[in-house]
Amino acid sequence: MTQNQNNGSKSYLISIVLVAVLGGLLFGYDTAVISGAEKGLQAFFMEAKDFTYTDGWHGFTSASALIGCIIGSAFSGLLATNLGRKKSLIIAGLLFFVSALGSMYPEFLFFAKGEPTFSLLIMFNIYRVIGGIGVGLASAICPMYIGEVAPSNIRGMLVSWNQFAIIFGQLVVYFVNFFILGDHIQPVVEEMGKGLAAINPAAQWTVTTGWRYMFGSEAVPAGLFALLICFVPETPRYLVSIGDDKKALTVLSRINGMEKAQQILQDIRDTMTEKTERLMTYGAMCIFVGIMLSVFQQAVGINAVLYYAPRIFGDMGMENPMVVTVFMGVINILFTLVAVFTVEKLGRKPLLICGSLGMAIGAFGVALTFGHPGLEMVTAVSIMVYSASFMFSWGPICWVLIAEIFPNTIRGAAVAIAVAFQWIFNFIVSSTFVPMFNMHLSEGDDFGHWFTYGLYGIICVVAAIFVWKLVPETKGKTLEDMTKLWKKA
Repeated sequence: MTQNQNNGSKSYLISIVLVAVLGGLLFGYDTAVISGAEKGLQAFFMEAKDFTYTDGWHGFTSASALIGCIIGSAFSGLLATNLGRKKSLIIAGLLFFVSALGSMYPEFLFFAKGEPTFSLLIMFNIYRVIGGIGVGLASAICPMYIGEVAPSNIRGMLVSWNQFAIIFGQLVVYFVNFFILGDHIQPVVEEMGKGLAAINPAAQWTVTTGWRYMFGSEAVPAGLFALLICFVPETPRYLVSIGDDKKALTVLSRINGMEKAQQILQDIRDTMTEKTERLMTYGAMCIFVGIMLSVFQQAVGINAVLYYAPRIFGDMGMENPMVVTVFMGVINILFTLVAVFTVEKLGRKPLLICGSLGMAIGAFGVALTFGHPGLEMVTAVSIMVYSASFMFSWGPICWVLIAEIFPNTIRGAAVAIAVAFQWIFNFIVSSTFVPMFNMHLSEGDDFGHWFTYGLYGIICVVAAIFVWKLVPETKGKTLEDMTKLWKKA
């Protein structure tokens, strides 16, 4: 028996995981591209003659992809169960590609280029929703795919690489947006909520062209992902579920070696032979914990910072907010790596609890200092602490737990429900951030600033308590162990 047959091929495992995490990169790219494009897009539609592009319309347009995310994640279980993980990811890649080109040139076939109208706004949002469906599918199925091919002793680390790819995708698009924008950084000269009437003539290129390049740039990684995913294998757990044990054994042996593969295959068969696949087979607590992990990941408010980072730093008086946004992206990458390299040593729960408390400190710091002259640097550091704490905890670890915490027989449906709740709360947080942030009890006060971040800080504390009391530690457990874990609960 060869070395490869005894121990499996690490290079094979790494290659298929790298392809899968491209879906995570596209997830991050698609959700963050709006941060650089939204002002140019806003100015473009402000010039429409047949309707008034209000704050409300801009908030909806900025968040419209999230509607697709909810749809995609809700149907991810159905697709993953009936078509398989691999084919579902191919569909996601094609949706990313269509959305990128359509968002860049929404006038295609039906409208005159460069003429903003209400109908064109609807078409643009349709393309963004299409991309969102791809994000919803990828967000549920990429970690599921990695979790189902990874050996149990490194599963947490490999699934964490998916979150690294998400943050890396956001960082890449921050750089892309930065280089596309150049000096054309303020197409709208008044901030949201204070009468969007003035367009900066010096940034007209951003209004007509810049935002198109930003959305179109996603077509490159999207096309690469759709192509490469065709060459990875289907997951062994799915293959066993459709009765293809021979192919499952082939994949398992290439990853783990033949002897270990046969043992894993038998464990998978043992759980798959339990024909009870009703969602509540393992109790309501199993589903509740999965849903609440998703809810808290969004309710702590992180995406309000990620989506509106340039605008927030601009409101703080910083000369070039995109530079600070890029710097924050680098910090996020570094702290995501902390999770990647410690999740199998420290476990899931300690990282989540520490991250929750770190986020609470950062959020309360922003609440107390935002808008106070002379404290801008304290506010910026607090935002960095808040964001960095998320990146080594709720960012990657939530995806690790969602990918592994459910038993085999209900994983597809349970993951779909959990991730759908994640996108629902993402939409709620993203769409309510600007109105909350701009709230005033009296003219000129900062009520909205401290209320918004104070609320996020309180939610972070509640999240820490939830993890401490209800979330089981899954470090070192196989996916087949989850059946026993929830049967005992």
